[in-house]
This record gives sequence, C-alpha cells and structure tokens, in this order.
Amino acid sequence: MDAKLLLPFPSAPAALHPAAAAAAVPKTLFLGASLPLHPRAPPPFPLRLRPRPAVVVAQAAVKRRKEIPFDNVIQRDKKLKLVLKLRNILVAQPDRVMSLRDLGRFRRDLGLTRKRRLIALLKKFPGVFEVVEEGVYSLKFRLTPAAERLYLDELQLKNESEGLAVTKLRKLLMMSQEKRILIEKIAHLKHDLGLPPEFRDTICLRYPQYFRIVRMDRGPGLELTHWDPELAVSAAELAEEENRARAAEERNLIIDRPLKFNRVKLPKGLKLTRGEARRIAQFNEMPYISPYADFSHLRSGSAEKEKHACGVVHEILSLTVEKRTLVDHLTHFREEFRFSQSLRGMIIRHPDMFYVSFKGDRDSVFLREAYKDSQLVEKNKLVLLKEKMRALVAVLRFPRRGGAWTSGEAEGANGAAQLSTERSDEEYDEDEGLSDMEDLISELSGGKSDADYQWGDGWFGENDDAPPDFADDDSSTQEVKVTMKNDDGSANGRGAVPVFPDGRPRERW
Repeated sequence: MDAKLLLPFPSAPAALHPAAAAAAVPKTLFLGASLPLHPRAPPPFPLRLRPRPAVVVAQAAVKRRKEIPFDNVIQRDKKLKLVLKLRNILVAQPDRVMSLRDLGRFRRDLGLTRKRRLIALLKKFPGVFEVVEEGVYSLKFRLTPAAERLYLDELQLKNESEGLAVTKLRKLLMMSQEKRILIEKIAHLKHDLGLPPEFRDTICLRYPQYFRIVRMDRGPGLELTHWDPELAVSAAELAEEENRARAAEERNLIIDRPLKFNRVKLPKGLKLTRGEARRIAQFNEMPYISPYADFSHLRSGSAEKEKHACGVVHEILSLTVEKRTLVDHLTHFREEFRFSQSLRGMIIRHPDMFYVSFKGDRDSVFLREAYKDSQLVEKNKLVLLKEKMRALVAVLRFPRRGGAWTSGEAEGANGAAQLSTERSDEEYDEDEGLSDMEDLISELSGGKSDADYQWGDGWFGENDDAPPDFADDDSSTQEVKVTMKNDDGSANGRGAVPVFPDGRPRERW
C-alpha cells in the first residue's frame, strides 16, 4: 500500500494576525485588465422597444354561475316554441286550414328527424289546435276559436304599434358603424323586436324619410336617411338619470356631490368573488361610452371598445320585447358593431348586466335588470298575449283529478297567471336534458314512435284484455273481470258502480 495514504491528515495552521494573513494571501488578477476598452458602437438600425401590455380590466375571466330563475324562462317556453312553429305554418295556408298530409312536408322545419304521428302531436294541445274531418284520407286541422282570436289580436297590435317598430329600426341603424345593415340580418331580430312579418314591404317602404333600401355586396340593405339626436339617448342613460333623481330625493341633498366610497351594487342572487367584484367595479368606473357615439377610433380588444360593445348589447336587449334574444342573433352584427370574435365570452364577463343561459338548442342572453324571479318587471301587450298563448298550450287533453283546465279559464290573464305559477321552478329544472325539439316530441308522445303505434285508437297493448279463464282445476288463480255499470244498466257512464260479469255488485274499497 502506498505510504502517502498512511500519513495522518495535516494539522490546522496556526492562527495568524489578520493584517499578516491579508498580506500573505496573493490577490487574484483581473482577467480583463489587458483587454482594450472601446466605446460601444451604436447598432446599424434603431432598436424597436416592445411596449409593456397594458392591463385590461375587461379581459379578466369571470366564472359563469348557473341561475335557475333565468333557465326556467327557457324551459317553460319549450312547448310554446313548437306550437308557434306549427301556428306559423298553419296561418300561411288559405283559410288557416291544413291537411295532415301537407303538414308532413314540414317535418324538417319543425325539427322532427324521426317519424312521429302528427295527429297525436296536435291532440296534445287541445287548447290551440282542433282536428276536423277525421277520416282515413281527409284529416285536417285548424286553430281553436280562442287561439285564432289571440292570433288576430297579435296582428292588430303589431299594426297599431307600427310607430314603435319604426323607432326601434331607426335606433338600430343609428348604432351601426356605416348606418346601414343587411335586411336578412335584421330579419333575425324581427320577432324579438316586435316587427311585422313582412317589415321590408311595409315599414321600409312607407317611411322614405327615415329609410331607403340600397344594394350591398351580399344583398339588399336598409340605410338610415335621417339622424335624429333625440333618439340618440340610450336606455342606460335614461335609467341613470332616473336613479340620480330618485337618490337625490331620498337623501334630500342640497348639492349633488359624489359618494365617499364606491360600492358595487350587485343584483340579488349574484355571488362573485372579491377579485371578480373588484374587476367589475373598475370596469364600471370607466367613463360611459354611448352606443350611438362614433366608435371608429376605438382599438379592437381595448377596454374602451368592450365598454362600447357592452353598451350596444344593453341597448339592443332593451329594444326587444322580452328583454332577451339568442346569442347567435347578436353574432350576425359583428361587422356593423365591430363585435369581437368571442362575443359570448365578453357577455359572460359582465354578469352584473347580462346572463347567458345554456338551456335549449342555442344560448340565450338576458338583460338582468329587466327580470325579477323569472318574470319581466315591465310587460307590454305583446308579452301579455304570449302569456295567454302559453296558457292555451298548457291546457290538458285529459283534465287532472281535482280540477280541470278549460280553454275558457286560460283565455284570461288570471288563467295564464294561475297556469304559470302552479308549476314550480324545480319541475322545470328536472327536465334539463329535454331541450332538443326531438326530445320534446318524445316527452309528449311518451317515448313512442310510429313503429310502436297501431293505426287505431291507441298504442299496442292498450286494449289487450284476454277473457278470464273459468277452469275448474285451479280456482285460486282465476281472473275475474270487473266492469263499471250504471244504475240503468249502461256501462262506462256517470254514476257507474263496479260489478262482476254475472251482475253481482262488487264491494267498493
């Protein structure tokens, strides 16, 4: 073995004086001392410094929270949506009478992809439709007198409110960038705005002092010809003035001074985290941008542009009849209002103003301030007529035990309110998955299709009553058929009592 490995470790050196120790240790040479130092030459081209991105309050993510009261508004109109489609097809026919064979051609328009018995579907709504001339090849249907009266009242009301429809069209065009919009895009909002069905041939041509039809790249468009500054006032501005006047009266202030602390007034039932509430408060502190102002200078993606876009969506929803519409309808106006590509996400980021419901086939957006517990705060006449129509849809073919819903009760407003309040919110929430039109038909028909149906009075197995077996070998398992018989001997009538086949009365339970 090597002798060096057997040597002990060297002992520690004796402690030296600090000054002597410093003198004993040599200094390390600077390696760059011999390098020539020259001034730094400027770059051949100017450097472009990248600016730091500004923190945009509006781009922060806000978690969407489900709210049952708004979802129930979509859920309770599930059947009404189907009935209105059937009615629109029916009223386009002469004398508003249509055969079932002709109705079969509109299966795709009604959303029926599988074969269903249309007569069974129509009989599910006895308050709206009635089937006449029931034969083998001559089945027709029409509206009931109550439903036809509501339809005529709706047409008359829309004709009487033509001036209001003209004002809504003018305000819609005034908010656009070029003051012109394609007519096919406006048609998406005609039912929500309460416009007549043929508004192009009626309103657009009757008022040349306000509109004119121009040719655009993708079809005819409606252009504004007169700017009215009195109409360039949004609903949010009017509501803010009313709130200020009301607050001044309540506090009895001598001078109008700002509040000491800024508070975020959230709607009832809306729960947000502190971060979300802080971001919403910062967004609300930004100066208000009117939807009727010029927005050509606003940069896309900035907080100011989102402030303007929220004002436009708020104003469009305030012009609608029910203060709600489909999100897809708003996306058609991306070019006219310069909406972002993620319009749905922008609306969800502002839960204090809007609510997006995922119920139904397509998403719907609500104006939050216009609703209170699934009901509109202010209802116009068109909404009241729709509630009466909803009451007719709720009329059952076979009345429930303990109380019958008649079409006479459903014609009035009291009947409509009674039918809408008897069904709780939990009942609508249980049918969360039945938003598709095909699921609705399955629900109405009990999940039965044409393959299961016998072309007679009922479904297979409904009248499959085998005669009782009176064999003598096993009397304990005999089946005894019990029928209902009247006092006068007729069966299945009023005052019927249960009897055995030999006529002996059966004891009531």
